Amino acid sequence: MDNSIIIIIGGVILGIAIGFIIAKTLEKNNASKLVREAKKSAASILKEANSEGESIKKDKILQAKEKFIELKAEHEKVILSRDKQMAEVEKRTRDKESQISSELNKSKTLNETLESKIKDYNHRLDILDKKEVEIGRLHKSQVDQLEVISSLSAEDAKAQLIESLKGQAKNEAMAFVQSAVEEAKLTAQQEAKKIIINTIQRIGTEEAVDNCVSVFNIESDDVKGRIIGREGRNIRAIEAATGVEIIVDDTPEAIILSCFDSVRREIARLSLHKLVTDGRIHPARIEEVVQKTTKQIEQEIIEVGKRTVIDLGIHNLHPELIKMVGRMKYRSSYGQNLLQHSREVAKLCGVMAAELGLNPKLAKRAGLLHDIGKVPDAEADMETPHAILGMQWAEKYGEKEEVCNAIGAHHDEVEMKFLISPIIQVCDAISGARPGARRQVLDSYIQRLKDLEDIAFGFQGVKKAYAIQAGRELRVIVESEKVDDQKAAELSFSISQKIQTDMTYPGQVKITVIRETRAVNIAK
Repeated sequence: MDNSIIIIIGGVILGIAIGFIIAKTLEKNNASKLVREAKKSAASILKEANSEGESIKKDKILQAKEKFIELKAEHEKVILSRDKQMAEVEKRTRDKESQISSELNKSKTLNETLESKIKDYNHRLDILDKKEVEIGRLHKSQVDQLEVISSLSAEDAKAQLIESLKGQAKNEAMAFVQSAVEEAKLTAQQEAKKIIINTIQRIGTEEAVDNCVSVFNIESDDVKGRIIGREGRNIRAIEAATGVEIIVDDTPEAIILSCFDSVRREIARLSLHKLVTDGRIHPARIEEVVQKTTKQIEQEIIEVGKRTVIDLGIHNLHPELIKMVGRMKYRSSYGQNLLQHSREVAKLCGVMAAELGLNPKLAKRAGLLHDIGKVPDAEADMETPHAILGMQWAEKYGEKEEVCNAIGAHHDEVEMKFLISPIIQVCDAISGARPGARRQVLDSYIQRLKDLEDIAFGFQGVKKAYAIQAGRELRVIVESEKVDDQKAAELSFSISQKIQTDMTYPGQVKITVIRETRAVNIAK
């Protein structure tokens, strides 16, 4: 039993040894095979690498050759371009040399010609000098012979000849000057008449007739009673607020508004229209409507001024001057509406300036503004002549010197410095001298009413003053804080004495001083 086990163990160990030997042998054979295959693969890879290297080497050599050829071609182009430029430069140089040679030849020829002419000129100068000496000798000989014959020296003969020619020339010059002056006067008069006649014929305007009465039409006579109010309080309130006399008589469906100031009349007319249309007529409402209407009239004055300057083609006029132009609609001069007169003068000036070759726009501007001094805002301005006042306003609001001088000089208050100044003066005279243009009586009447009001304003405490009843009554509204009842009576007497002393007027003037006290409180 033990022997069998040993045999088995020995067999197993022997088998293991034999298996190990066999495995080693097989492993050696496999390694040899792998080595051979690796050597074969390495040889193949080496061969392929050599082949690829040769191919790359050939490509690089080929690229280098191509690059060399390309660089060589570019170099040859550069060389050819430089050669061409050098050839052109050489050609231009040869042309310049040829041209310079030609110019030198010409200069040489010209110098030779000039030298020849200089020689000829010098020769002629010598001949002329000799002839001049000879002529001088002969002239002296002739003068000596003439002095012997005439028994006068050369200086005496010259003096007599000059004196004779001088007298003859003086007479002829005087005759020519006289003739020229007479012809100029005749021509100037003819041309001036022609220009004035053409200007008048080309301007067609209406004859301006202004008055101091406006008619307010009503639908029925029942409205008259509402306007008069209880015990006449409404009509008194209207007259006190507007300064216009309201005449309610038997004239059917009409009320007369009387006032020399057309602005006041227009305010009163519009206020009455609003009151009658609204139906509420009482003193408080009357004052409210009159205030609103006054503002409306002021706005309308501005619109009238704007339309006027647009119609006449006048630009860049100061807003204050536009407002003054609009106010001229409600002013009159010797019965002639001031705005119509100024528009007419502006058109005349434009035509006349164009005929004389001057600036028609500048002339129109001066013609429109020449009477703005007749619409003063303050009483102090009324003491200044309207031409001077208008010139001062034009200077204040940036008008040109020509326009300012024309305004100030159109009544000869200042010296005329520009050509348009006499044109403004002439056109103003043409507009005022038309038949029916002015009425001296109306102007003096309006001036008398203004003087009445100005006298009242000269006393302390006077708030408002209205001349009514065609100047037969002066209503004075005073400030109740400054004037008491006793002073009101004294003021009435003082005004009446001042009017008697300073004014000339027909009939009598009634002075009514009104002192009103109001107590106003507001319930909140």
